[in-house]
Amino acid sequence: MSDDRLQNLLTFLNQSPDDSFLSFAVAKEYEKRDQFDQALKYYLNIKVKDPEYIGLYYHLGKLYETIQEEILALQTYNEGIELGKKQRDFHATSELNNAKTNLEIILGN
Repeated sequence: MSDDRLQNLLTFLNQSPDDSFLSFAVAKEYEKRDQFDQALKYYLNIKVKDPEYIGLYYHLGKLYETIQEEILALQTYNEGIELGKKQRDFHATSELNNAKTNLEIILGN
């Protein structure tokens, strides 16, 4: 991973701190580097500042799965499913439903 990419994203985010897409991109960069605490920080910041950002919920749920916080992952998927229905975003709702179902199967629910 290029440190330049992360630094560029952080610079852009510093210039536009309310840009959810930039925050999301920074979170993904940290996630790629296995810096899950940093990724989580940026994902949760989006959730607070822009809870309507539907793309967040799948990736935050997957991160919770990665760090073995399965209950939080299920809660996140459920929140995203409800938001997806509200926004009539059937693609996101379907992806979130699939992720939730797969996790439930793994957990034996």
